[in-house]
Parts: sequence; C-alpha cells; structure tokens
Amino acid sequence: MLDMTTCAMAFRLLRMHGYDVSSDASLGQFSEESSFHDSIQGCLGDTEALLELHKASQVQIREQETAILRSIGSWSAKLLEQQLRSNKVSRNIDPAEVDYALKHPFYTTLDRLEHRRNIEHFKTTAIQVLKSAYRACVPAGEEIAALAAADFHASQTVYQEELQCLESWVKELRLQELEFARIMPLICFFPPAATLFPCEQHEARMAMSKHNILLTVVDDLFDVEGSREEMENLVKLVEMWDAHNRVGFCSERVEIVFRAIYDTSNHLAAKAAAVQKRSIIHHLAELWANTVRAMMAEANWAMTGHLPTFEEYMAAGEPSFGLGPIVLASLYLVGPELPEDVVTSQEYNEMFRHMNVCGRLLNDLQSYEREKEQGKVNSVLLLLALEEEGGSIEAVKREVRRAIEASRIQLLRLVLRNESEVPWPCRQVFWNICKVVHQFYVHVDGYASAKQMMHAGNAVVHHPLQIPRSPAHI
Repeated sequence: MLDMTTCAMAFRLLRMHGYDVSSDASLGQFSEESSFHDSIQGCLGDTEALLELHKASQVQIREQETAILRSIGSWSAKLLEQQLRSNKVSRNIDPAEVDYALKHPFYTTLDRLEHRRNIEHFKTTAIQVLKSAYRACVPAGEEIAALAAADFHASQTVYQEELQCLESWVKELRLQELEFARIMPLICFFPPAATLFPCEQHEARMAMSKHNILLTVVDDLFDVEGSREEMENLVKLVEMWDAHNRVGFCSERVEIVFRAIYDTSNHLAAKAAAVQKRSIIHHLAELWANTVRAMMAEANWAMTGHLPTFEEYMAAGEPSFGLGPIVLASLYLVGPELPEDVVTSQEYNEMFRHMNVCGRLLNDLQSYEREKEQGKVNSVLLLLALEEEGGSIEAVKREVRRAIEASRIQLLRLVLRNESEVPWPCRQVFWNICKVVHQFYVHVDGYASAKQMMHAGNAVVHHPLQIPRSPAHI
C-alpha cells in the first residue's frame, strides 16, 4: 500500500493546480476505515495522515466521486475527533490545527485569513540552515516568518489606506444620508481584501468593494424601505441608463442611489477600457438592470402574496443576490483581457451561475426564519410549501444543502479545467467568491449579524499579527 500522507497531499495539491488526478486511483485504496487501521500509520495513530486524507476528501470535482471521498471524509473526521477527545494527537501536529480543519472545510477558508493563521502558528524552530562558513547556525524558519509578517503588515497599510478612500467615496456620493441603508465599508471591503490580496490588485479591490456597498444599498431600498413608486423609478432609470434624464427622479434618495450606481459604473468602465482595450459600460449597465429587475420581481411577490414556482424563484433569486455587479464588473480589472466572446461564453456564464446558486441558497438557509416573519419568498420556505403534508423543514434544508454541494462541485470542476477559454486569474475569482459566500453564510447571515464578519475584516485589515516570541538564538 502506498503512503497515505503522500498520496492524499499529492492528490489535493495536483488537483487544485489543474491536473486531472483520479480519486479512484489515488485514494480508492483508502476508502474504508480498515485501510488506516491495517497500515503502519494506523499502528502509529498518525494524525498527519488522517489530516491529509480529510483535506483531500473535500476536493471533489465529479459527482461519481461522492462515495469514495465522502467515505474518506467521514471516517477520517471521526478518528480525528476521537484523537482530540482522548488527547492522542501526534506530537508533530498542533491539536488546534486538527480542530480548525474539522470546523472549516477548505471551501470556507479565505486566502488572507489563512495566511494570517499560518504565520501566527508557524514553527520557526522547524528548519535550520548555515548562512555562511563564518557565521553561526541560524533558524531559517525565523527569517521566513519575519518576511511573511513584514509582507502581511505592509499589505495592511495598503488596505487601511484603501478603506479610508472607500469611506471618503461613501461621503462624496452622499450614501450616508440614506437612513435606511446599511453602510458597512469594512465588511464590504473584506471579501476583495481577503481574496484579491496582492497590492497590485488595487483597482479590482476598490471596484468590488464599491459595488458591494452599492448592492447593499439597493437591496435595502427594495427589501426594507422603498415604496413601490421608488422601486419602479429606480428600475426605469437603470434600464434607460444614459437616457435617464427622460425618466426623472421621484425622490431624493432614488436620485442618490441611481447617481451612485451610474457614476461609479462609468468610472470603473473608464479604467477597464485601458485594460480591456474596448468599452464595457454596456455590460455594466446590463448587469445592474438584471439585478434591479430581479429585485423588483421579488418585491412584487411580497406585495401581492404571489407564490412562484421554484424555477421562477431561482430565475429572479440568482441575479437579485447581486454578484453580477460585484464580481463580473470587477473581473475587467483583474488583469487579463476578457473578449466579448469569452464574457458571453457558456463556460463563463456556467461558472457565474454555479457561484450564484451557492450564494443564493446559502443566504436562504440562514434567512428563512426572518423572511417567513416578513412574509417574503425564500427557497427553503418555497420547497417546504411544495412538500407533501408532513414534510419537515430539516428534510428541505438537506435538499437545499445537496443543491449547494452540487453547484460547488461543478464550479470547482470548471475552475480547474485545463482547456478553458476563461483566464486562470478570473476563474480563481469565481472560486474565491464562492468561498466568500460560504464564509459569510455557513453558520450565520454575515450581513444581518455583522459581528463575525467585522472580526474577520479587522483580522485582515487592522489587527497586527499575534506572533509568540521565540527564545533568542546565540
């Protein structure tokens, strides 16, 4: 039998870098718990092997892999939990690492938070090198940790400046005057800072953050405060776009919202034209039009008491979630050129759809109780209403989670395809935003209960690293 740790790590790393590695050939021999107990790793109670198998089990890109990977994930998690409870974690593994891996699947982890955690838990005494024939042996790990910490803190300085610019932009556009709107610059800046983290991605980070704030404002207008007249007025303004003067504004706050959308989109389009070598403003206008039309449809359902079919709900629910203006607009500033035929391709739009499905359904799982009280439509409530008498909410939630899992698997498969016309940096953004929505909604509604996301945002942007001091080396 091949080495478990090596096979599992190789499978995970190769697959996540686009290699078509078979789960059956790489991990099939470990599908049963007995394979561990019968191995030398099992005799030694090797936590590292279990941990790598558990991580590998999550990298699924085909539905037919479900049986093997789910079995490995199940028994490896069980044995890791047993080791934690009985204090039998291998000495070379930090029990906190095991606990973290069990609580945070890789599709819920964000790069910059992972970087922070890795730096803070890096064991500087693990590696030593002789720097020169005339100098003492110095822990190379200590230098690596120092460089990583310096880079992290330098990035935080950049992020803090960008956050200040974002707060100034909010004031310039008078968004803080909208008493109904949740203005949350840090929470809206956190996703791009945690995923588009290189300093040179400044323009993409700012574009995504601004559109995130705008989407939240528009959502609050439709979901909380706006009258039917105001909602219909905003939809018409966005549909008319450059000809919006023919429509006029029914209220000052609609004017503030529309001008913020219009001016920000045109500013982004001007910057993107230099990267893309073409105008993309028509696409931005279309993204916003699709979003507000979908929000209007949902508002009409709530006002009239109409119960849509599940297909009708998802047709509106996916664009109303708002990732079109937030993500697709920002992709034009990530770096690679995105020709029109790529943006309109089936592959590009399938990635967008699967990312949207994950976001919408994860949001619905966390918000269905609140939305039931408010008389709103939600996929969980809709499926429950369509169930035969006696159907349970837990059964419906399991069905929704299966749909989320299916879309997540399909998205990862598309992202990792070798023969893709969508540039790799753009595919990475689709996957990273899928991870963001899992981070925001896996346990709570990260926008409705902002405490957890504020903590995560501060960890990326403001809070200095907490690195234990190591003994001085002589």
